[in-house]
Amino acid sequence: MIEKEELREQAVLHRDRIRRDDEDVENLVALFHESVPLKEGQVVGAYWPLDHEIDARYIIDDLLKKGTCVALPIASRKERAMVFSKWDGKGDLIRGNYGVFVPPDEKLVEPDVLLVPLLAFDRKGNRLGRGGGHYDATIAKLRATRDILTIGIAYAAQAVLFNLPVEEHDQKMDMIITPSGVHDFRS
Repeated sequence: MIEKEELREQAVLHRDRIRRDDEDVENLVALFHESVPLKEGQVVGAYWPLDHEIDARYIIDDLLKKGTCVALPIASRKERAMVFSKWDGKGDLIRGNYGVFVPPDEKLVEPDVLLVPLLAFDRKGNRLGRGGGHYDATIAKLRATRDILTIGIAYAAQAVLFNLPVEEHDQKMDMIITPSGVHDFRS
C-alpha cells in the first residue's frame, strides 16, 4: 500500500494542476446552501485557503452577507486541536502559526458546522490532509462534546478511486462538497 506521505506528495501535484473556473465558485456556494440548512445562531467554522486549496472565501462572504456567524481556525504549536475565532469579515487578517490567516482579535466560539480543506478524498468520506493532524484532533475534540457537521470542500478531481489509508485518529467527513456535486456520507 502507498504510504500517506507519498499520497500527499502526489495529491498536492495533482491539485496544483486543476484548472480553476469562476463557475466552480458559483456552483460551490449554491451547493453549500442547498445541502446545508443552517439554523439561526449556528456558527460555521471555515478556513482561509492556502496554496491551491479550493477557495472557501466565497462561501465565507456569502455566509457573512446572510448574517451567519463565521469563525476561522487558530492553530497552536503546543496543541493539535485548533480553536476558532469569530470573524465578521471586517479588517485585515494576520498571519498566525503555520502561515494561516487568522482574525486579529480572538473572539473564541465553537463551530456547529466545520468546513475542512483536503488534498484528496475517497468514496467513504475519508480525507487526506496535509499531515499535521490539526483538523483530525479538532474534529475529535468537538465530536466528544457536541454534534458537529463536518464538510470537506474540494474539487471533484480530488476524489480517488481507491480507499485512502486510515489510521485510528483520522476523522471521517460527514459530507464532501465539490463544484460538481455533494457526497453525503451520513447514514
